[in-house]
Amino acid sequence: MKTIDKIYINGQFVTPQGTDTFKLYNPATNEQTGTVVLGNEEDTRAAIAFAKAAWPGFSRSTKAQRITWLQQMHEALAKRREQLIDAMVNEYGGTLQFTRASINMAINNPREMINTLQHFEFERTVGQSRVRLESVGVAGIITPWNSNAGFITSKLSAAVAAGVTSVIKPSEMSAQQTQIVMEALHEAGLPAGAFNIVNGLGPVVGAELTRHPDIAKISFTGSTVIGKTIARDATATLKRVTLELGGKSPNILLDDADLEKAIPLAIAAAYNNSGQACIAATRLLVPEKHLEAVKALVKTTVENIKVGDPAKEETAVGPMVSLKQYERVQQYIRLGLEEGAELLVGGIGHPEGLEAGNFVKPTVFVQVNNKMRIAREEIFGPVLSILTYKDDAEAVAIANDTDYGLAAYVSSADEQRALHIAAQLHAGRVMVNGFKHDPQAPFGGFKQSGLGREFGAYGLEAYLEPKTILI
Repeated sequence: MKTIDKIYINGQFVTPQGTDTFKLYNPATNEQTGTVVLGNEEDTRAAIAFAKAAWPGFSRSTKAQRITWLQQMHEALAKRREQLIDAMVNEYGGTLQFTRASINMAINNPREMINTLQHFEFERTVGQSRVRLESVGVAGIITPWNSNAGFITSKLSAAVAAGVTSVIKPSEMSAQQTQIVMEALHEAGLPAGAFNIVNGLGPVVGAELTRHPDIAKISFTGSTVIGKTIARDATATLKRVTLELGGKSPNILLDDADLEKAIPLAIAAAYNNSGQACIAATRLLVPEKHLEAVKALVKTTVENIKVGDPAKEETAVGPMVSLKQYERVQQYIRLGLEEGAELLVGGIGHPEGLEAGNFVKPTVFVQVNNKMRIAREEIFGPVLSILTYKDDAEAVAIANDTDYGLAAYVSSADEQRALHIAAQLHAGRVMVNGFKHDPQAPFGGFKQSGLGREFGAYGLEAYLEPKTILI
C-alpha cells in the first residue's frame, strides 16, 4: 500500500496544504493499492506564484539551454521506463502492449521537441516587419488518466521549448505514474519554478488554474464536457486554450479493401487501449454488399481476443480504469440492445472468470444507424458499432455526421483513392491503411473534439505569442 503525500513546487517536494485523500485501486482486482493526498486551491496558488516568479528568467533562456533541459528530461525519464510501465499496468490496467508504446512515447516526447526546436525560428521577417514569437507566460497543464505520463511530457516539453513556465494538474487516478515522472523531472535539473505539479481534483486544482489571472494559457486533454467548462471559464481572463477532447472516430473500409488484413486492423483500432482512447475507431463503416463477410471475420477476430490480466504478454484488452467506467460501458451495451442494434459478439456482464475486476466483454453491434446513441456518443470502452453504406459518397456523409472530429481511418487497396476519401473527412488526423502516429505532425480535433493543436511546430507555437516590430 503506497501513500503519495508530496507535490512539487518551486523545485522542491512539499507536503500539500490540502488534507483530502483519494484512494487508488488496481482495476484488474479492485483491490486498493494506495492513497494520494490531494492539493487544494492554496497549493495551486502557491505553485502559480512560483511559476510566475520564474517566468521572466526562464523566458529569456536560449534555444541551446532549452535543448539541454529537454535532453536531460529525456535521459531522466528513460531511466524509469520499467517503473513507469509497471505503474501504468497496476493503477490503470493498461495492457503491456499499450503501456510499452505509451511510455516509450512519453520518454521520447522531449527528444521529439528537441528535433522541432533545432529548426524553429523565433524571429522572422514578414513583409516589411520583424515578427518575434514570444513565450505566452505561465501555462496550466491538465492531463487525463488514460495516458497521464505521455501527456505530461508532451505538454511540458512544448512549454519548456517555448520558455513557458507551468503548473501541472495530473489525473489523481494516475498518482503513481505522476510520482515517478515528478522524480525524473526533478533529476533533470530545470530551474526552480519552471514546472510545478499539484495532485488534486478537477473542480479544485483544475478550476483554480482555469480562473486564476496569472495563468495565461490552459492545455487540457480530457472529456468534451469538461473541455467546454474550461473554455467557458477561461474567457473571463481571455486565456489561450488548447483542448484535446473526445472522439467517435469512423473507420471506412472501401469496397476494394483486403478484408483479411483490414478487419484485424479495424478491431485493433477500435479496442486500442481497451477502448479507452479518444482516437479509438469505434464506428466501422463497411460496404453494404460486404456486410456478411465482414460479420464473419469480425466475429472470429473478436472471439480470439485475449481479455484478462494486463500484465500478461498475450492480453489485448484489459480492465476499465474504474468501477464507474465499467458501469458506464455496461449501460451503453444495454442501450445498444434497447435501440434495436444486433449484438454480434460480446454483451452485458464480465467475461467468465474475470468477475473481480472491471473487465468488459469485447462487444460488436451490427445493424447500427447513425441516429443511435451508441453510434454518436463516446463510450470509452471496447464497444464497436458497424454501419453500412452504398457508395463512397454515403460513406463520407456518414463518417462526417458526428459532433466529433478527432481522428478517422480509411482502408483501400488503392492508396490514391484512400487519400481522396481522407481529404473529405472532417477530422484532425486521418490514418490510411493502418494505425499510425507522427510526433512531428499536428494532433487535435475538429468540431467538438477540441481547439488548437499539439506536437511538433504547431504544438510549440501554441505556447507562443507573435509580436510584430515595425521599423
